[in-house]
Parts: sequence; C-alpha cells; structure tokens
Amino acid sequence: MPRATEPHPLAKTEARRIWLHAQRLDTNEPFGAGPQAVAAAVDHLGYVQIDTIHVIERCHHHILYSRIPAYARADLRQAQSVDKSVFEYWTHALSYVPAKDIRFFVPAMREHRREGHRWFASVKPEDTRKVMRLLRRDGALTIRDIEDDVLTEKEHLWQSRKPSKRALQLAFYTGEVTISERTGMLKTYELMTRHFGWDKPPKPATSAELTAYLLDRALRSQGLVSLDSICHLDAPSKAAVRRLIEARVRRKELVPVALEGAGKQEHWALPEVLEVTPPAEAGDGPVHILSPFDPLIIQRKRTELFFDYGHRFEAYVPKEKRLFGYFALPVLAGSDIVAAIDLKTDRQNKKLLMQKWSWVGKGSAKGARKDYKRRIEEELDRFERFQLAE
Repeated sequence: MPRATEPHPLAKTEARRIWLHAQRLDTNEPFGAGPQAVAAAVDHLGYVQIDTIHVIERCHHHILYSRIPAYARADLRQAQSVDKSVFEYWTHALSYVPAKDIRFFVPAMREHRREGHRWFASVKPEDTRKVMRLLRRDGALTIRDIEDDVLTEKEHLWQSRKPSKRALQLAFYTGEVTISERTGMLKTYELMTRHFGWDKPPKPATSAELTAYLLDRALRSQGLVSLDSICHLDAPSKAAVRRLIEARVRRKELVPVALEGAGKQEHWALPEVLEVTPPAEAGDGPVHILSPFDPLIIQRKRTELFFDYGHRFEAYVPKEKRLFGYFALPVLAGSDIVAAIDLKTDRQNKKLLMQKWSWVGKGSAKGARKDYKRRIEEELDRFERFQLAE
C-alpha cells in the first residue's frame, strides 16, 4: 500500500470529470435560477471574468448562462446593484467576485492607495479631488455625467482621454469607489462605503488568510489544482501557496496527484475528491457552447492538458492565419470538447450567424459527427434565444 504522501495516479479522463464537476458543467441546473443563482455561481467559481468584446454576448453573461440555463441579464444587475451580493474588482482580470470576499481584496486596495497604480500614474491629485467631490455631493455618477473635462492624449491604447475617467478608475482600484451598476459597459461609480452601507471597509485579510483563500478557491472551483492554476497570472503568490500546500500534505489534508500526461507538473486534490470521483458520462452529458474566457478555457495550457484541445483566441490574429475563426467558442459535449464554432450575433436582423464550424478531438471522428451535430444544433437554438433576449 503506498504511503499517503506518494502521488495518487490519476488518468486524464478521471481528472477531466473532477474538473467538470468542480466547474458545475456536468449537470443542467447546478445553481437554480434568478439573482440568487448568480450569487451562488460567482461564490462557487470565485470570480467571473468581465470583458468588453461584444461579437456575441459579453463573457460575464455568457459564463453565467453556461451554468444557469434560465439566466437573464437582469439577474446580474439585481445581484450587483440591489442585493449587492457581488462586486467588481481585479483578479487575473476585471471580474465579478462575491461581496462576502471583499476583505481579501482590501490589501490590494490599500497597496494601490499607498503606492499608486502603474496604469494610472499620470492621474493628477486635483482630478481625483474633483470626482470625489462630485460623488460626495451629487451621488453615484457615470463618466457621461462629467462634461467639463479637457481631453488629454492617451499614454497607452486602452486609456481614456478624459482625466475624470482615469481618476475614477484609480479610485476604483484604491477601493474608494465601486461600480454600483453597469448598463452595457457603461459603469456607474459610487462611494464604496455608501454603496455597501458601511461606516468603514472590512478589516483586510492577513497574508496567511489571503494565501489560504487562493488555495481554497481553486480547490473548490477546479477540483484538481497545480501552482499555475491556483496562481493564474499571479506568480508572486506561488511561494506562499506552495508552503501552505506542503503543510496540508503533511497533515494529510491534501493528496499529491500524478496526473497522466502532466510530466513533472505537480497537482493536488482533497482526499474526498479522489475517493468519490464523479461518475462517467455515457456520452450524452450536457452540451455547452463556452466562452473563450470561461474558467474552463481561460487557462489555455491547463485546458490542453486535460482535454487534449489547444484553444486559440484569434480576434487579434490576422485573418489569413486564423485556424478556428475570429471569436471561436469551444463546444463541450459531456466530458469532451468536440468542436470550435465561430459565431456572430446579428442584433439588427435578430439572428445568430455561423461563421465557421471546426471539429476537434472526438468530434473529428466521422462516425460520431452526426450525433454530436444534432445535439450541438439543439443547444445552438437555445444559445440563439439567449443572445437575442432583451
């Protein structure tokens, strides 16, 4: 019998099912419906990425739709602006995160307040004083409510020419203001304390608490973790996370895993996750047309390791060099990614346009295509209704 600290061998098919179960993509309605389902999904996943690309529905709505079949955009607005169960802040990208987790983001806010933010180094103190004065006096506002800005030159491609917008963005990162509502991508800014009804912000998490938060969030939403998957685009946190992992392994709270095909890359899981592996699908599990920013897809190397599918985000690739298309969406059927479909929503004519359909993985086998195509087309019908809903 192997010692508890020896790596537990795990086939890729088993690892895939563990991750799909952790992502709640192996069942049809894991969180229920309505604003409460939005809060539950964001809480379980830890974050839902926000992005501006609007070829189809923006990714934050798309990610939630993949796990909440009856999802409506108004549910997210209710959760953010009325229930205040989610809020926006930076994870590896701008994201919705659970409001109950704010204390884990307060250290970053304080650091930005103390040391500034490299993206907004040119913000002038007088611009910050101006927007804070307007917020205190007039209440929540959008950048469109500020009409007396003198436009300046951009310092990088994505920067606004409006000094007030840059000042609001800096105040967002320092935690003085929050985004209380979105209309499309138009943000409404509000004082953080007023939005949440606080006298003062929550006590910041300690370094040890923050490290545990990162590890526990990954274990909950990924099932099987590596240092790269826990600390996605956050290399400075790796040393502390590794020390915590080693301590939990010694206490037999985590099990090292030797994942098929992973080579020297280390993985870990909770003992109970390995003891109760989700049952294998009979090939007819749920079909999901996923966002390229979905948590199952965003870590490209991890997706390729688990699914033998290398997703390419080709929006910024020259047309003649694209393999899957401008905005290809991976298609998950049961436990396999079987296709990548490049879609575009024609909102004026109220239809979903098929740009390109590429078979990948098991979908490349001609004998399986007929059944996959039928099931994917059924999901495309539902996906189109979601795209065109108000």
